[in-house]
Amino acid sequence: MTGQAKFGVVTDGGLDAYADLKNSVPVAPFSVNFGSVSRRTHEISREDLLRELATNPEHPTSSQPTPQDWADAYRAAGTPEVLAVTISAGLSGSRNAAEQATQVTEGAKVTIHDSRTLSAAQAFQVHAAVTAAERGESMGTALDWMKALEQETELYFTIETLEYLRRGGRIGRVQATLGGLLNLKPVITVDKTTGAYTNLARVRSYRSAIEAIATQMTTRFGEGTPLRLGLLYGSERADADALLKAVQARHPVIWAGFAGVNPVLNIHTGPRTVGIAAAPGAWPWER
Repeated sequence: MTGQAKFGVVTDGGLDAYADLKNSVPVAPFSVNFGSVSRRTHEISREDLLRELATNPEHPTSSQPTPQDWADAYRAAGTPEVLAVTISAGLSGSRNAAEQATQVTEGAKVTIHDSRTLSAAQAFQVHAAVTAAERGESMGTALDWMKALEQETELYFTIETLEYLRRGGRIGRVQATLGGLLNLKPVITVDKTTGAYTNLARVRSYRSAIEAIATQMTTRFGEGTPLRLGLLYGSERADADALLKAVQARHPVIWAGFAGVNPVLNIHTGPRTVGIAAAPGAWPWER
């Protein structure tokens, strides 16, 4: 730490955290609901969730953090000024809850930043925010770094079946571009304009979808561009290893981390999913 932190950082359960990034911050949790039984995402393990998906006839739903959850996170930051990094407002009402919480939180000045993404890409932005805080940088600098990452980071994922997105009502533009053919495997991203899911490609097999993600990354960044990668996996860690290998065939990888998809996201993707957040070159503060 090179300076006195001027603010604390909090986020919500849209985050998939990486051990090698500065992601250990207070979290306003989502909830996973199986009928009348509701559990916070930190109260259910990935293994329990995958078992429920396989055996429970009732499809789970998710609930965004409440304003009280956010207020608790603001207090847990322990600083007079707080930076809240939310999942995309195009995917969840978490940001609205974060804003409501500011009205009942005394003694803390809260700045809310919509990451316009989720999961591993949200983790990159939280890492930037905490890095800025630890270096004694201003809130403005933290926001600049996160906005730079928002623009240069791409999040891609694929799923073995669209059934879980369909059940959860999250399929929207993805299904529209697939023409309703549930046997096709999509390559999905978060649209930078809407902050919602959209489909980039459709292929016949899950293995082909992994290769299609690597191809999409090369199309986006250019072959040979050094990349930082946050890899994601559902029930099969080997899927993320296969994706990393496909990317390494086209790009130098200057950092790679692995994280299991958290329960609230897993109920929408289904058990088997693989994804990646990718950004080119060095972090903004290293340039």
